[in-house]
Amino acid sequence: MIPAIIKTSLTSLRRDRGALALSFVLPIAFFTIFAVIFGGRRDTTPRITVLVADEDHTTASEQLRKGLENQGSLQVRLRPAPKNGVEQPVYTSITAEAAVRGGDAPVAIVIPNGFGLAPISFTGDPNRRAIQLLRDSSDMVAPQMIAGLLQKVAMTSMPGTMAEEGTRMIERYSGGFTPEQRRRLDEALGSLRREPASSGLSTQNGSDPSDGGILAVKTRDVVGENKNNPMVAFYAAAIGVMFLLFTSSGAAGALLDEADSGTLDRVLSSRVTMTSLLAGKVCYNSLLAFTQLVVMFLWGWAVFKLDLWSHIPGFLVMGVSTSFAVAAFGILLASACKTRAQLGALSTLVILIMSSIGGSMFPRFLMPEAMQKAGLLTLNAWAIDGFTKVFWRDEPVASLWPQVAVLLLTAASLFLIARRLSRRWEYA
Repeated sequence: MIPAIIKTSLTSLRRDRGALALSFVLPIAFFTIFAVIFGGRRDTTPRITVLVADEDHTTASEQLRKGLENQGSLQVRLRPAPKNGVEQPVYTSITAEAAVRGGDAPVAIVIPNGFGLAPISFTGDPNRRAIQLLRDSSDMVAPQMIAGLLQKVAMTSMPGTMAEEGTRMIERYSGGFTPEQRRRLDEALGSLRREPASSGLSTQNGSDPSDGGILAVKTRDVVGENKNNPMVAFYAAAIGVMFLLFTSSGAAGALLDEADSGTLDRVLSSRVTMTSLLAGKVCYNSLLAFTQLVVMFLWGWAVFKLDLWSHIPGFLVMGVSTSFAVAAFGILLASACKTRAQLGALSTLVILIMSSIGGSMFPRFLMPEAMQKAGLLTLNAWAIDGFTKVFWRDEPVASLWPQVAVLLLTAASLFLIARRLSRRWEYA
């Protein structure tokens, strides 16, 4: 009897395409996504974007900047991207800080005026000018890595400066050099100044910054420095959007239940058209999704001290836009499926894949660049980016127009596709 039972079960599984997809396609899809994100291949490791504002304009600052540019793990930007074909001015301390606040990069390095007078020190000279490391504290990896790379690059890109500082240390503690020794040292130092700076090794893993480094570095948070438990907003949006998608697809499944029971035929035989029926269901699902978001963020405010009330306008705009988008997505899935079983399998497969590459399961800024771009094809990424602007970067409502436009246009497009697919019920 056991072989017969096995054969019967295999036949049932083969006929249930949804279960078959969940059994094999979903694990392979997730394995591929997380292998790309966490894999050890060099070409999948994300490069960290760092802004550099050189306000010193000396040989030492230029060597340090070029040393950073030679690091394979960094993408150094000295100026913003051109606008309308016009090249933008180089970053200053003010514009670099504004760019970090705006989310253009997780870290900015400001080389201050006077840095070249005493760029490095082996004894912690209090008179040297400290490099400013401006960071977005939502990215906990990039600042630590760049702080360690700064010390490494200082040793590999400024050999002449290193030798001069070493010479001063030896002269201080050894009683000085003879004229002949001084002449030979000057010749050697001159040769080092004429040699190109070493690019150093491309590194993928930076060391932790040390207070005793040869460079003086002062780190300052420019985003999230005055927030209580600031990452709660990110997690509320990330997890919230994923479950909104599940809820909307489940609620849209009522359309399939009505079709199976014959209720849909009776409704369409009245004055109700398929367009108005779908619009009504989208509005209901939007209201349900928005209510879920409100409950989620109220819980974050009550339990985790989320700063909700000062961001009500932005929350309303993003909440309504996200709710319409996920509601239209649910209606599309229901219109594309023939049974509840198909809807359950398809929605699970699609939503989990969207959530994994869209940032609901893992922050997109830690993904490889190709995966970050792929994430922009999902509702999750645009919704999370919008909520991040509101709760993390404290940006005005007007700055949300890209995210709102994409979500609303996507909602309209999905609704039109769902309307087209639902024609089969009108002619059934």
